[in-house]
Amino acid sequence: MKTVIKNISCLVQTEKNRRKWVCGKDMDNIDKIYDAFVEIEEGKISAFGSMDEWMGISDWNNTNIIDAEGGMVFPSYCDSHTHLVFNGSREEEFNDRIKGLTYQEIADNGGGILNSAKKINEISEDELFEISLERLNKLIKLGTGAIEIKSGYGLSMDNEIKILNVIDRLKKTSPATVKSTFLGLHAIPKQFKGEKNKYIDLVIDKILPLIEKNNLADFIDVFCEEGYFDTKDTDRILKAGKKIGLVGKTHVNQFNSIGGVKVSIENEALSVDHLETMKEEDFNSLIGTNCMPTLLPSCSFFLGIPYAPAKEFINRGLPIALASDFNPGSSPSGNMNFVCALACIKLKLTSEQVINATTINSAYAMGLEKELGSIMVGKKANLFITKPMPTYKYLHYSFGENLINKVMLNGKIIK
Repeated sequence: MKTVIKNISCLVQTEKNRRKWVCGKDMDNIDKIYDAFVEIEEGKISAFGSMDEWMGISDWNNTNIIDAEGGMVFPSYCDSHTHLVFNGSREEEFNDRIKGLTYQEIADNGGGILNSAKKINEISEDELFEISLERLNKLIKLGTGAIEIKSGYGLSMDNEIKILNVIDRLKKTSPATVKSTFLGLHAIPKQFKGEKNKYIDLVIDKILPLIEKNNLADFIDVFCEEGYFDTKDTDRILKAGKKIGLVGKTHVNQFNSIGGVKVSIENEALSVDHLETMKEEDFNSLIGTNCMPTLLPSCSFFLGIPYAPAKEFINRGLPIALASDFNPGSSPSGNMNFVCALACIKLKLTSEQVINATTINSAYAMGLEKELGSIMVGKKANLFITKPMPTYKYLHYSFGENLINKVMLNGKIIK
């Protein structure tokens, strides 16, 4: 049976010819249809157009009708950078920052990533799965239809595999499209303090073979930053991942520019993420590549650090994606509606640029641009229906209001 969503006041981000991404000045534009419908068959978009066109179709009796009631329809958000699988919150560190401690001072006192790693060690895989599924279900209701989830809070063979197993179970359980990233080089474990290379050896010699054997990851990541892992470490782990089929996605330029962008691109990374601190050579390294710059404004908001220079990427003809960086320490929210509003308010992006950055471009950053990120015949019917709004820009303007009425994943309304 077909499903048709009718009486859509505005159908946003339609696409007739598939694109890998939108970049530069093209990010100022989105295609849309007013007074529209969308038809879905077998979980995929089979047709769309104006209501006048749909009313002219004679064979629509055997059809499940969903009335948008004047709401708008968007492709669901693709959140290409999260750490959703974690145990426990870190509000005490939040309070420490309010008192004036820096990110690094908190880490030096046993907080930060090492704090989350300790908590992962204290929970079973089944418990971790249940709390992670609950989090994911909440994000789906907020419009996220595809999500990338990283490990990195394990920092030991058993606990990294525990997290990856949970992500794999989420893939098989959730209606959302889930991608898995191995972030073994997120921080240096306490037991390897002063012996970083021994930990990298463990990751390459012991953990990566297990990941390959059990097909537990799609991507490999590394935190390339002063005090964590340098460009040589980044090059080594990306090359090791590539040997077993893992595509690179890196944390770079969050606090310092140390060459992480260049080494990521040399290793054909799909995305470079954070990019709050950019030098001329970093921009130049990105031009003409297939690498997606991915910005995480809610992390800047929460930590009080500079925002990435979003407009500069666009002015140089580059694409950008936006993601939530959902994690317990530096971005304890996976609400992509808030990310969109922040991007408008703090990054000075237009609504059109934000829509492109959270749909087609963020789908590319997950390797999903052929199946998600726009309203196109043949793509998955991962959509959300809003409450009636004056314009699609209102979604970003009214940042404190929940404007999503219904969510559809794989052609089915999520109850």
